[in-house]
Amino acid sequence: MAEKDLQTITTQLQTALQRDPASAGPLLSRAKLLLLQSNALMPSPSTSAAALAAARSIHELGALISIKQQDPDSFVRYYHSVAPFYALPPSMLSPAGSQRSKITGLYLLLLLSQGDYAGFHTVLEGLEVEGEKEGRRLDEDPFVQYPVRLEQALMEGAYDRVWGETKGERVPSEEFSVFSQVLIATIRSEIASCSEKAYPSIPITDAKSLLFLESEGAVVDFAKQRGWACNGRDGRIYFPQTELEQLSADRDVVQMSGTVIENTLGYARELETIV
Repeated sequence: MAEKDLQTITTQLQTALQRDPASAGPLLSRAKLLLLQSNALMPSPSTSAAALAAARSIHELGALISIKQQDPDSFVRYYHSVAPFYALPPSMLSPAGSQRSKITGLYLLLLLSQGDYAGFHTVLEGLEVEGEKEGRRLDEDPFVQYPVRLEQALMEGAYDRVWGETKGERVPSEEFSVFSQVLIATIRSEIASCSEKAYPSIPITDAKSLLFLESEGAVVDFAKQRGWACNGRDGRIYFPQTELEQLSADRDVVQMSGTVIENTLGYARELETIV
């Protein structure tokens, strides 16, 4: 009876994910209670294969629902809950029906968006070791390769490539767009910090390309959040001079920031002509 209930609640969660993720809270609470009653909240040798499969699906659905609700903390909790099920041997739990690639790829993207490069590489190295043992190639997994490509572009300072990867068909599934936008916001903040160090001012039109913003109005709003001054008469953004004065003694910092800005701005302009 318990296994039938688990199947029913799993179907209901799948429906909630597609139609109304906000309504899934009570369903997830009931699902966890059923898993506890079935000794399947965590994997155990005494748990039936059917209950293990249902538990894995419920944790995965909880993770995906968390993303739809834009709740990264909840997503992380579900990721850590489902990870032990992924570690089970096929003799205990068949990998068929698993959404492991998607969930793991999303977790990698979350780590990247948070700047946790150590955690990113720890998870990735674990996947590589496991893949070698099982004869699986990570370069054939689109969900894992997406954050890997983004990380490579970030390490090279190729922000235009990061921006391009977050657009349209390059995103492997809609769930990835949530963390991708967080990543873009982080990059935008880094570019803004470099701009403040490199120049006293820049044209608003350049700032639009540089910061990957959709309109000059969005640039003005972003500038206000950063405490920048916008001059409508000459169409320029002016950065706080006090920070430039503090950095004037360190010419290497200013020169390096200027190089980053020039490269990124060039990439952004080229991208605009393509898109």
